[in-house]
Amino acid sequence: PDIYGGDELIDLLAGYRVSHAFITPAALASASHRELPDLVTLGVGGEASPPDLVARWAPGRRYLNCYGPTETTIVATMSEPLTPGTPVTIGTPIEQCTALVLDHRSAPVPDHVPGELYLAGPQLARGYHGQPGLTAARFVPNPFDADGARMYRTGDLVRWNASGALEYLGDAAHD
Repeated sequence: PDIYGGDELIDLLAGYRVSHAFITPAALASASHRELPDLVTLGVGGEASPPDLVARWAPGRRYLNCYGPTETTIVATMSEPLTPGTPVTIGTPIEQCTALVLDHRSAPVPDHVPGELYLAGPQLARGYHGQPGLTAARFVPNPFDADGARMYRTGDLVRWNASGALEYLGDAAHD
């Protein structure tokens, strides 16, 4: 419980012969790269995964970029295995999750056009405990669901790329 990153993290992964791990990019970036033959699948998430991290850690394993706010039970989208030199995407929605890229009027934007990411599905939280104003602002009615379900307004700017994956572009409030 007292290991947060760095070479201690790598020693732990090697010592326990970990085969699958989910690590934040910051924790992974804090560690020196070395061979970990048992580590065959590496999921990263919690923040943007830069291309240099993919270049260091993807060779020889499945490197998956996972995206999802806590409000959607952690992972909402996942990339295909990434390889060095290819675009770093946040992938496509996981099963039963819907990802919508919408403009300021809550209308879908065309592929390749930036918009705000909204997430919907059974994994979505109901809101924030004791914070009705924030809940109303972030958990908004889903105009594409006839049953009146809600969708979560992530505040993140994304776009669909030519291969059908989402590209993370940053915080929508700052762009």
